Amino acid sequence: MRKLYVIGIGAGDPDQVTVQAIKAMRQVNVFFVIGKGAEKQELVDVRATILAEHATQPHTIVEITDPPRDRSVPGRGADAAYQGAVADWHEARAELLERAFTETDGVGGILVWGDPSLYDSTLRIVERVLQRARIRFDYEVIPGITSVQALAAAHRMVLHEIGEPLHITTGRKLRDDGLAPGQSTLVMLDADCSFTQIPGDDIHIWWGAYLGMPDELIIEGPLRAVEDEIVRRRAALRAVKGWIMDTYLLRRGL
Repeated sequence: MRKLYVIGIGAGDPDQVTVQAIKAMRQVNVFFVIGKGAEKQELVDVRATILAEHATQPHTIVEITDPPRDRSVPGRGADAAYQGAVADWHEARAELLERAFTETDGVGGILVWGDPSLYDSTLRIVERVLQRARIRFDYEVIPGITSVQALAAAHRMVLHEIGEPLHITTGRKLRDDGLAPGQSTLVMLDADCSFTQIPGDDIHIWWGAYLGMPDELIIEGPLRAVEDEIVRRRAALRAVKGWIMDTYLLRRGL
């Protein structure tokens, strides 16, 4: 494989795919998809729908089974252990991708949920493959719409106050560090509803799940008034679908 496109495809709505992404897709002979098990087959199906609509040239799809990741590492005070667990997972992914790349001629492509620059490991893994120096190729990154932008659009809001910075973090870091003072806080990758652990009666939340997809659900209001509903609805949706992707914004003073 001589060229690889890493293509951001948006947060779930096929209409969020950019013209630049469509042009890149039409250069690709082989698309690599990292599968995450039967419970997340819907994520693979969305990619297949996008390819069926936009990739008009002959191409093949190579599905790679995602290697297991150690998720037993605790949160607070365990950053080194957490980084190590993620690094091991990335290395396992790089090995699988290298093997798939080696067996491919022409132009490859990886469709990335959202954008490759934000809480996604694809670019780090591609660099790991290149550092092994067993296979050489050039790669190009195509930006995509993130769940952050999709959340703001769904709630018809600006993510920050006038002149205010925006703090983007994870559920784990929110539990460890709390809300950033004087900033709106955007939280991603939160499997534990960490907003329930943040004290205060002056916090507002804008929450969304399956953003950009047919099952999109948004809830907004004072945190203490709506947190139980979010927890309940989130658990019910996850039980039905087997997976959930959600994100939310927190802001004090409303």
